[in-house]
Amino acid sequence: MAGEAGLRRMLAVVDLLIDAVDEESLLPALLPLLLRAVPGDSVVWTPHPDPVGRPLTLPAGLLGRDAPKTFACVSSPDPLVTRTTSGSGTSGSGAPMLRSALRTHGQYHALAAYADVYRVIGAEHQLAMAFPAGYVGGAPRRVCVAINRSGKGGARDFADHDLATAALLRARLGHALNRLAPPTPELVTDREAAVLDLVARGLTNQQVAHRLAISPRTVDKHLEHAYAKLRVGGRVEAANAWRARALL
Repeated sequence: MAGEAGLRRMLAVVDLLIDAVDEESLLPALLPLLLRAVPGDSVVWTPHPDPVGRPLTLPAGLLGRDAPKTFACVSSPDPLVTRTTSGSGTSGSGAPMLRSALRTHGQYHALAAYADVYRVIGAEHQLAMAFPAGYVGGAPRRVCVAINRSGKGGARDFADHDLATAALLRARLGHALNRLAPPTPELVTDREAAVLDLVARGLTNQQVAHRLAISPRTVDKHLEHAYAKLRVGGRVEAANAWRARALL
């Protein structure tokens, strides 16, 4: 931590997390404080899975309309994305990591993601981390956070004290998001999972019943129980939630 001012900035984030009552009202206040605690020019907050499908950014509108789709196509060779989302290595899943710890500046500029996304948003230096954030439609959710510095005006890369601050805040962010999320859903049974697998593939109840050698009424019962466990209201939501869980 860089001095007393840095400690005050971190405590402001902690106080906000303690007092938060719901995620919707938390995030608009959180991102500016987060960007002060770990100083940068912009921050990108990306939940996975995300029903909206668009990251939250500060400044608002940092990413163009097509940026998430473009990023999905070009991000796979990016070691920082892989490290953040998979949690490989000894530092733990989603632990804060600097772009510069994985690639030289020249290697970073050679990435397709740099030309198509990072350069556009002015991300010359990056610090990224991820943490669990409850569930969406029965599927476990994670939030990935990237804090960017443009390098303009001679701005330097993130330092060790920035990593230390991010690590302290990451644990508290995870606790807060899990607290604000709906309760963890009950586990579905093997039979309910078999029904959901087929429903997610587009089969009707009659087809599911025939495939599993059970009655359509039994299929209805399995789905009714699965809806409650996945915290969804119907067949389409259940199918979407089950597909999202399978992807994770």
